[in-house]
Amino acid sequence: MKRHYPEALPLSEEDQAALDAAQAEYDELAELIESGMADDEAEAKLSDVEKRIDTLNARSEAYSTEALAQAGAFVFLDYYGRLAIERGFVKPEAVGEDEDSEGLPSASSAVKPKVPTISHSAALIEDLTAHKTAALRIELANNPDVALVAVVHAMLLSVAYPYNSEQSALQLSLTHERLEPSMKSAESCRGLSAFNDLAENYGHHLPGSPADLFDWLLEQPQDMVLMLLAFGAAHSVNAVEKKFMDRKRGIEQANQLGRALEVHMPDWFEATGDSYFKHVNRTTIELSVAEARGSDAELSVRAAAKKSEAVTIADRLVAGTGWIPSPLRIAPAEAEQELGAESDEQFPQAAE
Repeated sequence: MKRHYPEALPLSEEDQAALDAAQAEYDELAELIESGMADDEAEAKLSDVEKRIDTLNARSEAYSTEALAQAGAFVFLDYYGRLAIERGFVKPEAVGEDEDSEGLPSASSAVKPKVPTISHSAALIEDLTAHKTAALRIELANNPDVALVAVVHAMLLSVAYPYNSEQSALQLSLTHERLEPSMKSAESCRGLSAFNDLAENYGHHLPGSPADLFDWLLEQPQDMVLMLLAFGAAHSVNAVEKKFMDRKRGIEQANQLGRALEVHMPDWFEATGDSYFKHVNRTTIELSVAEARGSDAELSVRAAAKKSEAVTIADRLVAGTGWIPSPLRIAPAEAEQELGAESDEQFPQAAE
């Protein structure tokens, strides 16, 4: 189907001020809830603020008069069972109509004689398109340049154009899990901030309509397509260790990926009172300081009367050392080889 997209509109000064105030109120309430200092009505207040933000954001774009006259909407349940509405779709038969100045079908198009057409049964269409698919597969397998474009196209549809992944002939699936819910302070995460900036930068270059994406990619130099491939693939990286998970081997492979990328984690995380020490018990604070600065420094933390004092001392002692907690570290290859050896012992090879 042809599709119309909403056009961007500048918010009025009054609406922009209201949006800024609502976002500030949202951040304040979210912080109180996260710290456990919120009252019983905080959750309801947060929900009301979200609705205000959504209402104000909706005013920043609108459909043109032409779109409103031609297009309709699909109302459906999304993957999570939530109500979703996709607007701007124009029925195929409406696109071909000759329209007069008032947007109504003209007299010349009101009555059309029937023209004989070729018809096929559903079974025959399935058979013929299976042959077509086989031909496309072998041709794509022998053309790495177009294959690269096709894969990047399918990836970008998933990450840059929500609800448009069906516009690719490739049945590739890319899972993108949001990291913010797993973080205590997402706004302070250097890696997340850098990735969001990169996504915004690419968003300025990608075509506005997903229907134009494939042809646009074909026109790009290969180094640009490769950068977009890396950008799309990066969305699917997931090394988050949750309490209940079944991705142990995938988590371990993240270390292999980190070594290949030569990631230096202290560039992306600094252990401070807010980011780490106030979230662990005193024993962990003491042992962490001992790792970073030695046993003498550990005694300074142990001498603190209160945990808050221990946190402050640890923050000062560890600053600038580059020390990070063990879950953040990229494990060396030797550690994984030992783990692999243990796995081999659990599953011995069968005798020849």
